[in-house]
Amino acid sequence: MIIFYLLLIAITVGLIGASACIRVVRQYERGVVFRFGRVQPAIRPPGLALLVPIADRLQKVNLQIITMPVPAQDGITRDNVTVRVDAVVYFNVIDPVRAAVDVEDYVSAIGQVAQTSLRSIIGKSDLDDLLSNRERLNQGMELMIDSPALDWGVHIERVEIKDVALPETMKRSMSRQAEAERERRARIITADGELQASEKLGQAAEVMTQHPAALQLRLLQTVVEVAAEKNSTLVLPFPVELLRFLERSTPSETTKATDTEVAGTRDPVRDAAVAGAADAPKVQELEHSDSGASPVPLGRVRTPQVLATKAHVAAPATATTPPGTAGPIQHRWGGAHAGCADPAWQP
Repeated sequence: MIIFYLLLIAITVGLIGASACIRVVRQYERGVVFRFGRVQPAIRPPGLALLVPIADRLQKVNLQIITMPVPAQDGITRDNVTVRVDAVVYFNVIDPVRAAVDVEDYVSAIGQVAQTSLRSIIGKSDLDDLLSNRERLNQGMELMIDSPALDWGVHIERVEIKDVALPETMKRSMSRQAEAERERRARIITADGELQASEKLGQAAEVMTQHPAALQLRLLQTVVEVAAEKNSTLVLPFPVELLRFLERSTPSETTKATDTEVAGTRDPVRDAAVAGAADAPKVQELEHSDSGASPVPLGRVRTPQVLATKAHVAAPATATTPPGTAGPIQHRWGGAHAGCADPAWQP
């Protein structure tokens, strides 16, 4: 019975010693062996790793890619804008011995280097670069972190700037700037469209000048388009050429004033002719009343037109004939402007 207990104790001690001497290394890990505190150059591959009891100590190093978020950092850009930027770093261990020996905690060390590099990138960049040119900033930050990490046996796979937080005042300013830029583009596009439309309208006007019928067809087409809207009012365009024709046909103010001045000027010869025409009925009445008593033959009834003609002819003779000499009209009637034969006769 005592022998049985002794065997049981020996088996138990053997199992405990075997468990201490045999370790399992996973596929994504590598084992670094320290024998009496000194690192062994041979790295234990994945699988069972045999260790010397009491002398060896195994440290496992993970070779997977580690995703580490970088806390948001407040900084001032090169153009004096306060921003808050956060990022993320992807890295993995490429040298387990150096990662286990050269640095106490490589994950924490990478995190601190990433924060300082992010602050440096913020101070060296403009706000526009942080917002639109992140690829170049990511590459620069990756180089800044990868330089010290290589000495620790760590490789930086990728660095990404995740978010850029701006103050509310800056956001409003940027929105106003974007609105102004959009409005500028809209005005330029509208002006360009007006320019092209004016050029096309000029070409159309030249064609319509050569072919007047085209203008009439265009007018009818416009009327049809307006009538298609089912409106109660039909608008007909008024040709500008008609207005110009009316303007040319209407006498100007200068012409009216000239006609008024001419009308106000009197002509003696014309006045004499008018006076003779006015006195013609009196002459006719006198001839009829004295037809039986007067021995003077009148020959024929003188119409106002004849008298007016004689008066018109006699007027210059009166003005040019010397005193004492009577013209043909004066010899017969006693004067160019008389209404009867006797100047002293009163009706």
